[in-house]
This record gives sequence, structure tokens and C-alpha cells, in this order.
Amino acid sequence: MIALSDERFAMFYGAFKALAGILSICTIFSSALHASCPVDVVMVNGRVEHAPRKGIVRVQLVYPQQKQKLGESGDVTVEGGSFRIQIPFLTQSRAPGLLGIREKCDRKPETVIVTLVEADQDRDHEYDRVSLDLAKDFKMADPSAYALRSEILLRGSPSAAPVR
Repeated sequence: MIALSDERFAMFYGAFKALAGILSICTIFSSALHASCPVDVVMVNGRVEHAPRKGIVRVQLVYPQQKQKLGESGDVTVEGGSFRIQIPFLTQSRAPGLLGIREKCDRKPETVIVTLVEADQDRDHEYDRVSLDLAKDFKMADPSAYALRSEILLRGSPSAAPVR
């Protein structure tokens, strides 16, 4: 009878240890996978002179010292000769270690490329391109947003019919 109870105790103890181990591993991985770095935003606004009929403004974030230098991007349609777009980006520059420590949150673009194109079925026709330096041409609008110091001006073709 005592041997049977010792055997049951050993079985329950073993199951408890296995469950505790599984829960510990799940806790470690869930904290490692949980991103604690914020998402910041780059805000670009401006005007377009002689906007093409199907005018689109493309914004591309470019990062320094990264295998793939091109980062987040977005498009916006030119309306009434002006545009406004926000491009969100994750500030996490290094993934956390196994225990969720040593995560770095200092990733930010170095350059913002703004391009005026006319969307065509076959290919896009580029009219104007501006390369902006994040450090010089933008200011912190709030703790997580970079805004242009002054709006930019893009130029389409003077022979293009104005967009109304």
C-alpha cells in the first residue's frame, strides 16, 4: 500500500515538474516575443505645382547601416494640389535576447525620399524627387512623431492639365 502511494506521489510530482517547466518556457518566450519598442511616425506634407492628372506622391524611408536599406513606404494621391501622408516605423533596432533583455529601440530612418509620379497602367512616370535628411529637415512634433520643418514643393510638368 505504501509503495502504491509513493508511486502515485512520484507520478504527480513528475507531472507537476513537467507542467512547471512548460509554463516557465512559455513565459520566457512570450516576454521575448513581446515588443516593447514604440512605433514612431514620419509626417510629410506639401504642395504640388502642375500636378499630373493621376498624380501620386510616394514616400520611402531609408535606413543607415542596414542590409536592406529601403524601409517602410507609402503612397498618397495628390488632391487639390497638396498632399499629406504619415509613414509609421518600428524603432526596434535589435531583437531581445532569450530573457527579453538588451532590446534596443533606436532605429530611425536617415533619409526620407519623396517622389511625384503619374500612375500609368504600364509604368509610372516620375516628375520630381526630393531627398530629405531626417536630422536636418524634420523636427519632433511629439515624442513619437517627426514632422517636416516646412512643407515641400514638388513640380509636375508645366504642360500637364491642372488637377481640379
